[in-house]
Amino acid sequence: MQTIRVLLVDDHALFRAGVRELLKNIPEIQVIGEASDGREALVVIAATRPDVVLMDILMPQLNGLDAAAQVAAGFPDVKVIILSMNSSEPYVIEALRAGAVGYLLKDADPTELRVAIKAVANGETYLSSAVSKQVVTGFLNRVAENGLPVVQLTPRQREVLQLVVEGCRTKVIATKLDISIKTVEMHRAQIMEGA
Repeated sequence: MQTIRVLLVDDHALFRAGVRELLKNIPEIQVIGEASDGREALVVIAATRPDVVLMDILMPQLNGLDAAAQVAAGFPDVKVIILSMNSSEPYVIEALRAGAVGYLLKDADPTELRVAIKAVANGETYLSSAVSKQVVTGFLNRVAENGLPVVQLTPRQREVLQLVVEGCRTKVIATKLDISIKTVEMHRAQIMEGA
């Protein structure tokens, strides 16, 4: 397997050191640099072209959301995972809109960090399980508020929705639910029509 090159971006040096220490024991992941704010991160990204950037939201100079948007626009091959203590849906939605492809809580289990990095390096979206629950709950509440009862989603559609929010690709969802890819695509289309 090819080595995944990672850049750490957080304004707390102690936090960066802890993450670096966790990642150094994972052979397929290599930390290639660090930055303490969004502006510095953009300079380091331009110079090193990492595969994945682990980025805090709240930082001086340039916050993580604005930096993620600039990374998505200027370096589309670089994948950003936002690291945050906040699991609320608006933060998550804003991060994804900004161009992040992952959202991981800072209190996540260290094994989840490895899973998240590998997932986004493979082109998937990754949300912490606690974050996924918030996003799905918010979506279902909005569906209900718009006059569409939650029961309009079938149990299978809810399963598909949960797996989509967790960052699973169509093929993975089909395998997990033991259904065809076309059936997954049909469920996804029906969910979007209901939204």
